[in-house]
Amino acid sequence: MMAAFRSRVFLAFLVTGGIAALVNFGSRIVLSQWLTFPVAVALAYMVGMATAFVLAKLFVFNGGRQSIPRSALFFVLVNAVAVLQTWGISMLLAYYLLPAIGVGTHVDEIAHAVGIAVPVFTSFLGHKRWSFR
Repeated sequence: MMAAFRSRVFLAFLVTGGIAALVNFGSRIVLSQWLTFPVAVALAYMVGMATAFVLAKLFVFNGGRQSIPRSALFFVLVNAVAVLQTWGISMLLAYYLLPAIGVGTHVDEIAHAVGIAVPVFTSFLGHKRWSFR
């Protein structure tokens, strides 16, 4: 399993995922102008997820062998787990851990960035095995 993380496919996944994460992060900042932080994080994740699907299908997994609807279904299921990880970690850091250690500036940004980074490995394995097999 560790060899999967030392492959060209994983590197491409990291690059396209990084682009999608930037879209996620940027859209959360924009959405936070009108919505609460928890809602903005959840909606921004969906924007990032749509970006990630298109990029992964085109540039990482070479389209896969299954239909687009089937790939999209599994992509959403894998990301449903990842969004729970992202949201939970973001909230834990923003409302409890960062304030507890005295971080007072850019708390939402730090919490959200860490929350986005955590599911990289679980998502890669899920997409490789189910979304784009």
